Amino acid sequence: MFGETGGSAGVDNAFAERHSNGFGAEIMGRGKFGPQVGLWTDIGTDDEWRGWWGPNPPFHTPVFVLTHHPRPSIEMEGGNVFHFVDGSPQEVLELARAAAGDLDVRIGGGVTMMRDFLAAGLIDVMHVVQVPVLLGRGVRLWDGCEGIEALYDIEAVPSPSGVTHLTFTRR
Repeated sequence: MFGETGGSAGVDNAFAERHSNGFGAEIMGRGKFGPQVGLWTDIGTDDEWRGWWGPNPPFHTPVFVLTHHPRPSIEMEGGNVFHFVDGSPQEVLELARAAAGDLDVRIGGGVTMMRDFLAAGLIDVMHVVQVPVLLGRGVRLWDGCEGIEALYDIEAVPSPSGVTHLTFTRR
């Protein structure tokens, strides 16, 4: 984990160090923000859930959480402001671009949201970390993305950790 002891100075670290450079806003799906589904109050909780990260999340930018159940924005330490919006990928990207100024917008995931942004042609550069796991687990990123290889140059960088870093750059 970033900022904790351990880790290495290898290829994984090189990708991790580039994670935050040049970004002025982030868009994420509701599942990345928290485990709740449905109305925030339908699951026995309230609007007090503030994400997985503690009082100072690692983004340090405005974050737009794509959800069908908007709620009031949350301001946290380190310049983190979470906005909960319902809209199309194009609409939410427009909001994030305005907040980012001259910097880029990171599309942070999850998988369903990533597929929506890919289908809308809104991804210029994408970094995917392929982790060897048993097939059939989780949500499948590539479902419905047939032909993506014709739109992007793809670079694969294997790591001694066992993961492969895939970088997709729009042609």
